[in-house]
Amino acid sequence: MKKPKQTQFSPNWAQLQQKLNLNNNGSKTKNSEEDTLKSILGKRKERPDDESNDSQINPLIPVNDDASLTDAVAMDCEMVGVGSGNKSALGRVTLVNKWGNVIYDEFVKPIERVVDFRTKISGLRPRDLRKGKDFWTVQKKVAELIKGRILVGHALSNDFKALLLSHPKKDIRDTSEYQPFLNSNSRIALRHLAAERLGVKIQTGEHCPIQDARAAMLLYQRNRKEWEKSIKDQSRNKQKQMKRKQKKKHKNENASDSNHSGIEL
Repeated sequence: MKKPKQTQFSPNWAQLQQKLNLNNNGSKTKNSEEDTLKSILGKRKERPDDESNDSQINPLIPVNDDASLTDAVAMDCEMVGVGSGNKSALGRVTLVNKWGNVIYDEFVKPIERVVDFRTKISGLRPRDLRKGKDFWTVQKKVAELIKGRILVGHALSNDFKALLLSHPKKDIRDTSEYQPFLNSNSRIALRHLAAERLGVKIQTGEHCPIQDARAAMLLYQRNRKEWEKSIKDQSRNKQKQMKRKQKKKHKNENASDSNHSGIEL
């Protein structure tokens, strides 16, 4: 019985096939290496904590050096303890414009004797207040700067109390009271708002009023359109409610007059 013939390839065909396999494997290896390299480089560029990444810019740093007085200003105050120590008094006040540039920054000599500088929080020291201006001078200047302007800040009621000043409610933009910034109607600390909404850390040690004022201003600027719209909506709703009350009042008055208009015999 004859054995079946085995298919035989010529040496030239075998060499060609081997060459093609080598080329394909080499191409795959080369492509694989290039893909891996691109992947590594891509991941390296995407790493936010990479020291060579210059795209991580602190948003609290002003984009220009324009220190002019703008339509909106942000204020932050630092306090010291007077009296028995639990009473707060103004120790420093800072105002920044809408770009975050400082337009006013002064240490203040309190009217009462300071018993607690609260340095761990306020950052204030005896030498700071010794070179400060008297309270009434600072109060007058701040009143001039904020008059007729939108005032931005966090928990501004504390600052007003320390300054013995007030401001029209319609011109106050308090980041501690803005509804979208609240957590189940509870106020959130400025440092948490800055971390969550701005991606920056503040108040990690002694507070810096410049940094805090800038954070409040940036929170306002990034939400200004929606914030201003909500205020206009609230104003319109109040006006509608007042008109309805007035209309109801007039209607009741007319009804009362009608009941007493009969002729007595």
